[in-house]
Amino acid sequence: MIDMENLEIAGKKIFFLYPPTIVRNEVVSALVMQELEAYTVRDHVALGRILKRFPKSIVFVNLDEKTMPEKEWEAWICGVMTDPATAQTEIGILSSNANDDVKQKYLTQIKVTCGLTYVSTDLKKLISQISRILLEHEAMGRRKYIRVTSDNETLTTANMPLNGHFVRASIRDISSAGFSCVFLEDPNLSKGTVIPDIQLKLQSTLIRAEAIVLGSRADDLMQVYVFVFLPHVDTAVRHKIHKYIQIALQNKMDMELKK
Repeated sequence: MIDMENLEIAGKKIFFLYPPTIVRNEVVSALVMQELEAYTVRDHVALGRILKRFPKSIVFVNLDEKTMPEKEWEAWICGVMTDPATAQTEIGILSSNANDDVKQKYLTQIKVTCGLTYVSTDLKKLISQISRILLEHEAMGRRKYIRVTSDNETLTTANMPLNGHFVRASIRDISSAGFSCVFLEDPNLSKGTVIPDIQLKLQSTLIRAEAIVLGSRADDLMQVYVFVFLPHVDTAVRHKIHKYIQIALQNKMDMELKK
């Protein structure tokens, strides 16, 4: 059974189906920077299965994609909207050349809930239009930050100076606000302890940050520490964290799409 309350807290998954290049390369990254959980998908059949697992998702369909003729896109969209298992999905249309007849059909006959967005080379305008749609449809939910889990990822670690030497920890999850981690040996850190010069290794990306211990909890005989980045952490550092989150979430979703 789907926990709808948790869905409202976590926000909605946003899928761009067969996105144009500007959306794939620029818009998705901009949305992740806004703490929105956005994905690209190039398999409408697999996405149909995923939508049954993640109700209340938002899908932007690139109508210019030639994988199917427009009539078949119409059938796919109507199928999603009428299937009880996916009927809560909200759909928007992306196109760079939709004529008035196509526009009228999707807006007034089929009545897609997220409208039709014309894709142009004006990136700022395009991001603004899509962001406004997502805001209107409460895509963020009640969360403030998107987070990705990194359990069992040996290349996602934190090294921090403790008692005169660097100690390594395994990162459990991370957001642009902070991270949680576990140490091989519990360093017994107190709440409120500020740790300078933390070296975060996020796969191939190495960043430095300063954080404060928010608290800790016991989990499977290990102590999980929660750190919050200090406000003055450089914008470039947060951008790298967002990029890691985007790639990690996309990789996880790609695995789900292949099942």
